[in-house]
Amino acid sequence: MEPLANRIRPKTLEEFVGQEHLVGEGKPLRLAIENGHIFSFILWGTPGTGKTTLARIYANAINAEFYELSAVSAGKEDIRRILKAGTKSGRPKVLFLDEIHRFNKAQQDFLLPFVESGELVLIGATTENPSFEVIPALLSRLRVFVFEELTPREMSAIFNRTELEIGEEAREWLIEMANGDARQAISMLESTAQLYDEITVETLKETLQAKFLRYDKKGEEHYNVISAFIKSMRASKPDAAMYYLARMLESGEDPKFIARRMVIFASEDIGLAQPTALVVANAVFRAVETIGMPECALNLAHGVAYLSNAAKDRSATNAIGEASQDAKRFGNLPVPMKIRNAPTRLMKELGYGKDEGDDPEGDLMPSKLRGRKYFK
Repeated sequence: MEPLANRIRPKTLEEFVGQEHLVGEGKPLRLAIENGHIFSFILWGTPGTGKTTLARIYANAINAEFYELSAVSAGKEDIRRILKAGTKSGRPKVLFLDEIHRFNKAQQDFLLPFVESGELVLIGATTENPSFEVIPALLSRLRVFVFEELTPREMSAIFNRTELEIGEEAREWLIEMANGDARQAISMLESTAQLYDEITVETLKETLQAKFLRYDKKGEEHYNVISAFIKSMRASKPDAAMYYLARMLESGEDPKFIARRMVIFASEDIGLAQPTALVVANAVFRAVETIGMPECALNLAHGVAYLSNAAKDRSATNAIGEASQDAKRFGNLPVPMKIRNAPTRLMKELGYGKDEGDDPEGDLMPSKLRGRKYFK
């Protein structure tokens, strides 16, 4: 009766797929696991990318007693029970708190002294930006590791672990549908294998129809609907966007979750084409915080109509993406002398703030990147 996703869950780093920036050779989480380094941290990323799996691998590596709670249903009493539970030979207690963003301020304040003293090793998992959802005092005691969506190659490798026979066309369709969520994809494969003799695009679609008849805030359809909402605004389809907005609100979705996505969308997809979009989106978010449901549905509808009808321009989004790649690739390139700060006489004598005439076009980039254009 155990779900397939649990049966094939990796137990070691060698079996783990994805997140090479964290668990590849010489990367921070691999070093922590290999060296048994004990500390508290948050894993932030989209669903089905391996957060729970990696938490378990880490806990096993430090020989810890592992406790798993969901912040949706857990409270202070659950934490007290863990604290009162006896330990074997002084083993550390690791509390894996899924959806840590659902803990309110009082609950997070309650956790703080136990994390600070080391009585609990806290591993939080969240799909929301911890900067917004975790109180500063607790966040300052946690390292944050960002999980990336699984690539098609990584998803395919995970499919191979199921030992199910999957045709190439069905494999490609499932990768596209799952949108980087391995747990959702494995669940789909398991359901299809139970219902039909073979796994094809057609049988996967039939399974999908049967599985997602209603919106579930904690299930996969939650992410399908928010994705449809964003893509409708991106395509300048206000009617479709309004439908998905209504569907989320009627299903009890957190309106702040929706408003936060709208603020991101205003900069990511509209950007310079209509800079006031960010002002409107921020105003909507503030209104949602202040007013709450049901009246804030009007503020959200206003914002959705505005963002959907706005012109779109991703040049700033693309520019910061390319600039970030260069920053990671080239490291700390020297800033041109003429634009360095020169607050002291010594620094002026060293040439800080001096135009040496080696850049007639006034590029202002480090010499290695001179001529580089991020805005297309």
